[in-house]
Amino acid sequence: MPNKTIYVADDDLPLFQRAQELIGGNLSGAVVAALRRLIELEEGRQAGFEEITLQVGRDGVRQVRFQGSLLGEWRDVGDERVLHQRVYRSRKGKFVLHTHTALWRDYPTGEAAGDMKDWKYWRRMFGIGDRPWDWGDYEYEIIDELATLKGRIPDKLYRKVEDITAHPQVEELDI
Repeated sequence: MPNKTIYVADDDLPLFQRAQELIGGNLSGAVVAALRRLIELEEGRQAGFEEITLQVGRDGVRQVRFQGSLLGEWRDVGDERVLHQRVYRSRKGKFVLHTHTALWRDYPTGEAAGDMKDWKYWRRMFGIGDRPWDWGDYEYEIIDELATLKGRIPDKLYRKVEDITAHPQVEELDI
């Protein structure tokens, strides 16, 4: 097996030492694992994918992460509930359906909801911001075939996802 020499700046030595501790003493294993992850993420980014992190579980307290791209989303705010569905395509070609359902009867009230005079209260209620609805159930499902989504998401969203998967999102014109 050929040897490769890596020159490390003195300031970076603690970083290499910590990586070696975490991997269990094999520094080359740490470097290879980091390079694999870097290459995977960068190749995905160049192919148009980004790292997606989804909230999961009751009140979205857990997370799952994958490389993919958002194909479409649907939001329905009704009298009894809020429904937000998003469909992603993973880097490996699978579809990910992420559904958030929040019942208005479960909306935090009192001190947990915040002050009605505060703008944050209203942003939270209407789903505006980084983590708009922080109550309710967050679920995800990995789906192999596009047709499996039919009837599980609104027809308008399905048609959008179907069209995006059938055609490139950006078509290069040689004109």
